[in-house]
Parts: sequence; C-alpha cells; structure tokens
Amino acid sequence: MFKPMATLGSYALASLQEIGMISIFAVRGIKSCFLPPFFWREIFRQLMALGFYSLPIVGLTAIFAGMVLALQTYVGFTRFNAEGAVASVVVISITRELGPVFAGLMVAGRTSSSIAAEIGSMRVSEQIDALITLQVDPYKFLVAPRIIAGVLMVPFLVLIADIIGVMGGFLVSTTLLDFSVGSYIAQTVKNMEMIDVISGLVKAAFFGLSVACFGCYHGFHCDLGARGVGNATTSAVVSSCIGILVLNYLLTALFFGI
Repeated sequence: MFKPMATLGSYALASLQEIGMISIFAVRGIKSCFLPPFFWREIFRQLMALGFYSLPIVGLTAIFAGMVLALQTYVGFTRFNAEGAVASVVVISITRELGPVFAGLMVAGRTSSSIAAEIGSMRVSEQIDALITLQVDPYKFLVAPRIIAGVLMVPFLVLIADIIGVMGGFLVSTTLLDFSVGSYIAQTVKNMEMIDVISGLVKAAFFGLSVACFGCYHGFHCDLGARGVGNATTSAVVSSCIGILVLNYLLTALFFGI
C-alpha cells in the first residue's frame, strides 16, 4: 500500500534536488559572466556558433510558420467574414509568441545538444580536470561564454525570425489569398505595437539563458562513457525545451498582467 507512495516521494525528492542543483549551477554561471578574466576568443566563437550558424534553420522555420499561420487564419476567419484581420493576427502572433518560441526551440535542438556533447566529452576525457589543474576556472572558460552568447544572440535570432515570419505571411496573403499589398502592409504597421516586439525579445534573452545553462549543466554532470554523453545530450535538449515553454508562460503572464 505504501510502496507506490514511497516511490512517488523518492521521485519528488530527486526532482527537487535536481532543480536545486540546476539553480545553483545557473547562479554560479551567471556570476562568472560579470567577473574577470574574460576569454574573448571563446566568447566570439560561441557567438558565431550559437547565433550566426543558427540563422538558416531559424529563418526557414520562421518563414513557414508565417505562411502556415496566414493560411490557417484566413481559413478560420472566413467563417466569420473577418478576413481583413489576417494581417493583424499574423504580426501579433509572430512577434509575441511564434517567433520567440520557435526560434528558442530550434536553438535548443541545435545548440543545447552541441553544448552538452562538447562539455560532456571534456568531462569524460578529463579535460575539465586539466583546466582546474592549470588554475583555469571552468565556469569562466566554458559556461560564461555560452551564457553570454545565448543571452545576446537568441534575441537577435528572434528579431530576424519576426521579420522573416511576417514576410512569409505577407507573401502568402498577397499571392495566394488576393490581399492588396498596400492594405496588408498598412494593417500590419497599424496593429504592431512596440510592447509586442519588446516582450518577444525579452523572452528570447531568457530562452537563450535557459538553453546555455541546461546544456552546460548536463554536460558538466554527465556519466562516464559514450552512453553518458548521449544521455546528457538528450537530457539537455528535453530540459531546454521544457524550460522555454515554462518561461514563455511565466513571462507572458508577467508582461500582460494576467
């Protein structure tokens, strides 16, 4: 009778312990971003890896998201004779939700796994222990550059995704759905508010922090062997995606007073 309760309790305690360890790791990693020395070459390398090389997948995801959103909105709104609101729905949805969330998830899938695999391999091959022996703080050399890159580059990627996503909706609406180019652009500009863009960029900064922290954490704490590195990579992607979805809800509620 009490065995299921004991099992549930052990899982709950293990989950709380894991959350506590991740929180401590994140705080230490964030603190390392503000204290010298700064490894500028490593920071630049991470900026390129996380930002520039993620542009193609983020742009491809954004344009198809905008195109599908325009089609689905048009199909749904024709039932209420409200086709004119397609431009408004596309720009608000992209800037507030779809742009930040899709870009964050794509970066999580591409980058968080790479971070966990790279640091996990360093853990298995004892390179992290070698850094400590050489009196190099692994948090400053490995964690801080990735956190800085995540916080700076994911908002940049989201801004690009917003532009491409709105452009995708514009192309579908004006070529397939017979919208007037001038009226569509006018509706887009009229209904786009700065708070929509700002809220999406703030979300993106937190998403980048989540991706970097989870990737580094699971890489640091991976088990030895190839299987351990593989498990760390999987855990990093899953944790990053869940973190992005949870943060998206919390930040949305915070921004719009719900």
